[in-house]
Amino acid sequence: MIYIYCDESCHLEKDKSDVMVLGAIGIDSRYLKEIYEDIRQIKINHGLDSWFEIKWTKVSKGKIDFYIELIKYFFNTPSLSFRGVVATGKDELDHSIYNGNDYDTWYYKMYYLLLDPFTLPNNNYRIFIDIKDSRGGKKVKKLHEVLCNNKYDFNKEIIEDIKQIHSQESEVLQLCDLFIGALSFFHRGLYLHSNSSVAKKAMIEKIKEMSGWSLNHSTSRAESKFNLFIWQPRRSF
Repeated sequence: MIYIYCDESCHLEKDKSDVMVLGAIGIDSRYLKEIYEDIRQIKINHGLDSWFEIKWTKVSKGKIDFYIELIKYFFNTPSLSFRGVVATGKDELDHSIYNGNDYDTWYYKMYYLLLDPFTLPNNNYRIFIDIKDSRGGKKVKKLHEVLCNNKYDFNKEIIEDIKQIHSQESEVLQLCDLFIGALSFFHRGLYLHSNSSVAKKAMIEKIKEMSGWSLNHSTSRAESKFNLFIWQPRRSF
């Protein structure tokens, strides 16, 4: 059984951001307990409570060594894999060229692009999504339907379940927040500001170094460790 933990940044239609980032970390459930114990020990090693919540918004100069070690841990742990989708041009979307679809339909398409390479027919999956708002239950049900239909998984034998959880419940979900926060920071151009957080810039440099990728472009779809897809809207003229 593969567990997939998903998070999203700037996912609302009218949130004044031109970029939406979706991210997912996959792990064989057999290794989950070990991963949790390792991450909690890293926290303790850096003088933090074992239940300290990992978040991109908490990255700071005083905790940079801790967060850099988490990045290293991810890349050095074979059982963890990440896929991110960066959707650019969000405020330029012209839904009329997508057969009259609306923002919600586009949102589910982006989630499909995120999860399709992670959900192969020869495995079984449970998917966990960070709770964001009160509409989440309806969205999760629809997402499960969309993913299963696209895989002809009408009996939900491949994607067994999709449920919402609070980020405090899972260190893996918190790790996903770290990566999508970094991708959002980079693709929204905040990385270039002279007064931007030195610690957050260092985090991005470490991700680029360890992934061997610039973050500006999509990786190969077959990339198994740190997989990235940059989506851009078609322009209407």
